[in-house]
Amino acid sequence: MKQIILIVLVFNIFISCKTSSCVVSESNNTGFKSVQIDTLFQDKMSIRALLIDANKIWYAADNSRFGFYDLEKNKKNESHIGNDSLKFEFRSIAQTASAIFILNVSNPALLYKIAKDGSGTILVYQENHEKVFYDSMQFWNDKEGIAIGDPISNCLSIITTRDGGASWNKISCDKLPKIIEGEAAFAASNTNIVVKGNKSWIVTGGKRARVFYSPNKGKTWEVYDTPIVQGKTMTGIFTVDFYDSKNGFIAGGNYEVLNQNFSNKASTRNGGKTWELKAENQGYGYASCVQYVPKSNGTQLVSVGASGLYYSSDSGNSWKQLSTDSSLFTIRFLDKQTAIAAGKNKMVRLNFKK
Repeated sequence: MKQIILIVLVFNIFISCKTSSCVVSESNNTGFKSVQIDTLFQDKMSIRALLIDANKIWYAADNSRFGFYDLEKNKKNESHIGNDSLKFEFRSIAQTASAIFILNVSNPALLYKIAKDGSGTILVYQENHEKVFYDSMQFWNDKEGIAIGDPISNCLSIITTRDGGASWNKISCDKLPKIIEGEAAFAASNTNIVVKGNKSWIVTGGKRARVFYSPNKGKTWEVYDTPIVQGKTMTGIFTVDFYDSKNGFIAGGNYEVLNQNFSNKASTRNGGKTWELKAENQGYGYASCVQYVPKSNGTQLVSVGASGLYYSSDSGNSWKQLSTDSSLFTIRFLDKQTAIAAGKNKMVRLNFKK
């Protein structure tokens, strides 16, 4: 009987290696085991928007501040827009080959174009409304970009540029899907919009947590439901990333119950049409930013938020905590083992170790 049991066990182990569980185990063995965190700078500020521009890490922050950290010179270069009586909070940032763009969240919404060669900063878009609140911005290419914000009437606020950011135009609500009363977006980490080629995905929260998809640079849109927690003002999807045009991951949760780790993470394999909850009652709670690890075939992800820094080597099925630091709001990868993160009062470099 013992021999039979042993044979059955060996057979079951062999069979399991034909399934994803074996891949998970192998991935865990070859994935990241720890992370080394080096502080690049500290300052009294809040940074929720980052982008990588070669050796410069550009950031947009509160109190009218923006700038970049030069990785070669190990130096921060900071600038200000505005005055003492009017403080702007920049939570959106994007770039073309020649310019950086930053966008203020609330009234007045101000979008600035900053020349990378230092030749000047100009205001390229302004919107005044008591309900205005912009959340995120990206460029498809050097000519065409998009920024999205909370609804003012019955649709999301979406502005686009087709001339390299020199001018921006708001899409009228009759050309956009209608939102549900109480549905909006979150300016948590400049990641509630992601673009791949001509395709775009926008995520929402509040009364509904949905994915808005455009196959053609914002000209037409479809809307998909998700199983992410929703129904209250501070619930829903706070962040999205796509590894390619098919494989994506959404995260968020309940900002008022930060340790709630169910119905807060989900993945898609069909471009966002359907979503499957992952790691229910496991891993992190509220997350402000999730990102795929480059060159990981869509199997590795990292997340930052109230629970700290988490890592998955199996497409989000399971997660491992690599740091308890809850002050990081946003993260971007330099390469497949190095990332830059920022948040409350600092910017750091993360070196992931196998």
